[in-house]
Amino acid sequence: MQFSVPLRYTILSVLVATLGCEIEIERGTPAVTAPFDVIEATIPELQAAMEEGRLTSRDLVQQYLTRIAVYENRLNATITVNPNALAEAGRLDRERSESGARGPLHGIPIALKDNIHTTDMPTTGGALAFEGLIPPYDATLTEQLRDAGAVIIAKTVMTELANWVAGAPFDMPDNYSSLGGYSFNPYDPRRDPRPGIGDGMPVLSPGGSSSGIGTSANLWVANVGTETSGSILWPSNQNMLVGIKPTVGRVSRHGIIPITADQDTAGPMARTVTDAAILLGAIESREPDPDDPATGRCEAPPNGDYTAFLDADSLQGARIGVPRAGFVEPVAVPGLDGTRGGLNPAQAELFEEAVTVLEARGAVVVDPADLPSVVDPDPDRNLFNWGICAAESATRGNDTHCSIVFKYGMKRDFNAWLASLGDSAPMRSLTELRAWNRENVLLGTLTYEQALLDISDEMDPEQDRARYEADRAKDLELAGSRGIDAAVAEHDLDALLFPMTRGANVAARPGYPTVIVPMGLVPNEVDPAFPEGFEPQPAPFGVSFAGPACSEPRLIALAYAFEQATQRRIAPPGAP
Repeated sequence: MQFSVPLRYTILSVLVATLGCEIEIERGTPAVTAPFDVIEATIPELQAAMEEGRLTSRDLVQQYLTRIAVYENRLNATITVNPNALAEAGRLDRERSESGARGPLHGIPIALKDNIHTTDMPTTGGALAFEGLIPPYDATLTEQLRDAGAVIIAKTVMTELANWVAGAPFDMPDNYSSLGGYSFNPYDPRRDPRPGIGDGMPVLSPGGSSSGIGTSANLWVANVGTETSGSILWPSNQNMLVGIKPTVGRVSRHGIIPITADQDTAGPMARTVTDAAILLGAIESREPDPDDPATGRCEAPPNGDYTAFLDADSLQGARIGVPRAGFVEPVAVPGLDGTRGGLNPAQAELFEEAVTVLEARGAVVVDPADLPSVVDPDPDRNLFNWGICAAESATRGNDTHCSIVFKYGMKRDFNAWLASLGDSAPMRSLTELRAWNRENVLLGTLTYEQALLDISDEMDPEQDRARYEADRAKDLELAGSRGIDAAVAEHDLDALLFPMTRGANVAARPGYPTVIVPMGLVPNEVDPAFPEGFEPQPAPFGVSFAGPACSEPRLIALAYAFEQATQRRIAPPGAP
């Protein structure tokens, strides 16, 4: 039996499955007499409980399946639940009793974003066109998680095709897809009440294109997301999670529906730095993957163990820069009207508190440590004057002001992914997908239209290669050599500190890593305001540590020390 949201997923079906699984447990495995509370439980705590005999993996999976059944209709966190999860957990329990645990993920329920291949569950990218698609091969990271003993409990909702479908003026809401519908943030799981604006979407964005809903609401232990520019960090921020966006090349992308190989990566999302570090070690490629030429860029730590870097004193003597211009404080952009960046008073207060924590823990804070490309007065050399071509208007001939790397990469890499599916592919090209969406508009395929697919399909991988290469070089220069690299070198920094995900687009272009950690809650302010009498719940707010390529060990150490000093994550009240 397979459950999908929302077309085939009902609360009753999950309850039926859960009850059936309970019968199976009753017949095959003795019940655990002292129930273990999974709420906010960490991987080390769960492993200790299983080693001590207080918990089995089957019991753990059963508790999470029950929570999915209780909260799914409210949150819409899953698009598919693994029908074999309990059987897999039981097999891993037997293995533990016979030969011991494989490692820290043995028997631990993990969810995957639904653009990551699994051969026992559909991989849809949230697109109606790929409903029910069973790929002919697992993603490399899926294989690695299975080898580590993880139980793939579910596939998470996501913004359709990683948010590369609709573009301005009809941007697609976070975590919306034509297959899955809207999903809701557990910190305020209500619909936007503003007439003519809400359109049924959440009152508090859950972030996207990955989803952190289920991890935050304790429907599983942790999940794997993917990011091209902010899609791990943004949902982690919005759901009070720790997210690690790795250096491009640390984690194999083989078997992941792409946007562009220049920036795509998978990475962990968890409730603690420790759990995220454990998950990163499991999905990282220890050796170069022949199916992903980017792998091998960074050296993996011994035994893939990132927990070796978890030192609560790591901030002592660390040099951390604060790029204020354009991120913390507004900055004028040459050639454009107005300013870019800045925080509202509540956000600014929390960010300054984070800076104070760093200093109190012994860090040397270089403030400001502005990025040279952000404050450059020359419009042609200013990062903020060089965006991504991601709008209905950014068609061929109207795209000289922006980078074509995304739309070029989507045409090149998406078609290559379809070809890798062989006979399983429901279509053969991006052109066919666009046509299918138009032919099935009554099913809801074009609720927000498909401007980004349209401008991508205009690209010719051969004729447009020179332009693409020039734009890619400019991306690397402005965000890398004259951006993060320049600031780090000038001030001899270990990391840069950004509010929320403000630095995501900068680090993403050269494929650099970032780790985000929860910092607190701020008012959910919108324009136009919510109707009188409607009281929105506060929104999560995190801070990000970013650095040059392959600096994950240092960033994880700093993030852990900061987390231990602050302990700001609060479990969502909407899914206790």
